[in-house]
Amino acid sequence: MAKQKQPARTGGGNTFFGGAAILAVGIMVTKIIGLFYKFPLTDIIGAQGVADFNNSYYIYSVLLTISTAGLPVAVSKMVSEARTLGRYGQVRQVFRLSLGVFLGLGVVSFLVMYFGAEQLAGLMNDSLAAEGIRALAPAVICVGCLSAFRGYAQGHGRMSPTAVSQILEALCKLFVGLGLAFWIISVDGQPHMAAAGAITGVTVGTIFALVYMILDFVHTRLKEDVEVRDQPDGPRRILTTLLAIAIPITLSSSMVGIITVIDSSLVQGQLQRALLTNPDSWTMYQEYVDFAPLKTALDAWSGSAVKVSDFPPELQKLAEDLSRTLYGNYGSAMNLYNLPLSLMAALTASVIPAVSARLTARDKKGAARISTSALRMAALLAFPAGVGLFVLGTPIIQLVFPKMQAEIAGPLLSTLGIASLFVCMMLVCNSVLQAYGFINLPVTIMVLGGVVKILTNYNVVARPGVGIYGAPYGNVLCFGLCMLLDLLLMSRVIPNCPKFPPLFLKPAIAAGAMGLAAWAVYGLAFKLLHSNLLSVALSILAAVAVYGGLVIALGAIEHDDLMLMPKGEKIAKILHL
Repeated sequence: MAKQKQPARTGGGNTFFGGAAILAVGIMVTKIIGLFYKFPLTDIIGAQGVADFNNSYYIYSVLLTISTAGLPVAVSKMVSEARTLGRYGQVRQVFRLSLGVFLGLGVVSFLVMYFGAEQLAGLMNDSLAAEGIRALAPAVICVGCLSAFRGYAQGHGRMSPTAVSQILEALCKLFVGLGLAFWIISVDGQPHMAAAGAITGVTVGTIFALVYMILDFVHTRLKEDVEVRDQPDGPRRILTTLLAIAIPITLSSSMVGIITVIDSSLVQGQLQRALLTNPDSWTMYQEYVDFAPLKTALDAWSGSAVKVSDFPPELQKLAEDLSRTLYGNYGSAMNLYNLPLSLMAALTASVIPAVSARLTARDKKGAARISTSALRMAALLAFPAGVGLFVLGTPIIQLVFPKMQAEIAGPLLSTLGIASLFVCMMLVCNSVLQAYGFINLPVTIMVLGGVVKILTNYNVVARPGVGIYGAPYGNVLCFGLCMLLDLLLMSRVIPNCPKFPPLFLKPAIAAGAMGLAAWAVYGLAFKLLHSNLLSVALSILAAVAVYGGLVIALGAIEHDDLMLMPKGEKIAKILHL
């Protein structure tokens, strides 16, 4: 009977996974371009420059999320629902009002970043991040407006403009940012200024992407042939509805960024405190980091102190530089950790409007089918990604970031691989809950997880035997807890909620076998070939073959999932599903 079901579709005739696939392809292309940006950038600006870059970007990400995270989803949800009911006047009114809100929030965020750059950099315990924060400030305004156009297009089921604009943004970042970083480091020689130059490419990219989305919007509106017969709701009612949807989603989304900022500040502060007050903490890094200047300065100082602020400025500066080096390695691992999360962005952007449209049409079975398939596809993507990072953390760091200390960054990436699995599943769970109208509960869960993360990292990073290697522990505990609570909540409140053990067991088995294959092939290949590049390539090929074969053999992907994809019927016939 399942094979006779009609695929649930998003607006504009796209299958649900068709829209998600378009976004996923755009995101993957963007990330590939981003890797070409990050590879040489890391070599140009070094570990300290990476720390300055990431600290600037974390501040930007929080303000950007507060300005834009919930509103595009709210816009796409309201546009999708209005189109389902044929209310095209409502669609246009929603877009106009949302654009004004985006612009206002963007301007406020710009003022905070530009004029408060020093204070924000101090908050991150990295005074040299200020120039990067200032260089990113104009991007918040552009991305605010950009998000309104993207939300409008996605509400119409058109995912291609978002994907194209993301690729355009990444290309500008690559050529402009990398060019500026190379030029500044050759002229000025200071990593933090080169990091600011690299980050300027992000701002330029958002400008070009916004111009593209405006042109696409104008072109699409000229081609539209719809008769507006409905009287749209008043501005106050639309804004109230928009904000009622957007604010909880924004809080939920921004929790990750806010927690990251707080955690980054605490981790770097704790690292600096340990380096200054406990020389035993140097032992773990002595082979990779030069502690001679700090030792000489400490020996020459006759005072006593407990807090970082009690030490002389020159000692504080030496500790800050060392923590920037250590945290730069962690930042490199975080860059790779974020790749699987990007894939989830495609699913989460598609889940809410698609499920909302089904619920508006009173098709509860269709909504449940989309939700189940989204969770299954998230598991099929998150499990192998997390296991792959866990098994091949050090070899991947050696390959991707050869200038980093792989002995530091590699174990960090392996631990983050476990966390990436949890956070990917959590993000999709949040989207499903929000699509069903449970907006506030995911926020509460995220706050609880964030408290666990901050408390964990604050206590473990300062320990001499743990140090920077403890920074990912909070991620694992935070997002593991959030995922489990989300799943428990879904089982209680969502109609026709799937049974989770059968949903996740098959991808887990396939990913486990894949991990063993990747580990064995890498070890054998490296012994025979003595080449990290070839060994990683062979282990990845083996992992793909084992995982793909087991997914099909175990029936981890079902016929209903394929029916939500473009050409799903043909794929199902090929796979005999």
